[in-house]
Amino acid sequence: MKKLDRKQMAARVARDIPEGAYVNLGIGLPTLVADYLPKGREIILHSENGILGVGPKPPEAGIDEDLINAGKEPVTLLAGGAYFHHADSFGMIRGRHLDFAILGAFQVSSRGDLANWHTGTPDSIPAVGGAMDLAVGAKKVLVMMEHLTKDGTSKIVERCTYPLTGARCVDRIYTDLAVIDVKADGLHVVEIVDGLDFPELQRLTGVPLKRLATAA
Repeated sequence: MKKLDRKQMAARVARDIPEGAYVNLGIGLPTLVADYLPKGREIILHSENGILGVGPKPPEAGIDEDLINAGKEPVTLLAGGAYFHHADSFGMIRGRHLDFAILGAFQVSSRGDLANWHTGTPDSIPAVGGAMDLAVGAKKVLVMMEHLTKDGTSKIVERCTYPLTGARCVDRIYTDLAVIDVKADGLHVVEIVDGLDFPELQRLTGVPLKRLATAA
């Protein structure tokens, strides 16, 4: 079994974003998706600090310190891009004008609950940002995360033990091991990485999975 690395995960997610979509990339891992969007496909990236038309990461020599995303990372602006007030940005989110939000997560439950802003530990720093607005405001929520924690525990759980960001809001989960759809009747495996079979994925995940005909 060979897990996907972070760049491969970003490329896999990017492949599923359709022409003309308006997409918010969450802080952290999801920001990599901007570098792997299919060439020739018009996709408009949004950042909640007030940017529409975000481009790929700039080269070191091309960094503009005044042009950053919500995670304070340098970005580029594509032709036709725009800046606007923070309140207008959240008006776009809350008005359901975003087709997709691609978010990281600490946990996703088997019914699509999302926990991605706080681990609940006393020494951690809560940082909800726009995550709660995105979880309920985007038309579809896609989660990118590693399948397992550092100690080998599944991040896909029966019930989230961390504080929730949103309830029943996740539509699809992309991990370094699989692509899984969250549906009313449970978790449906869409793809599995090469070298990993369904029984082993089920063992690693721990919660019931349903196998699609296209899954290995």
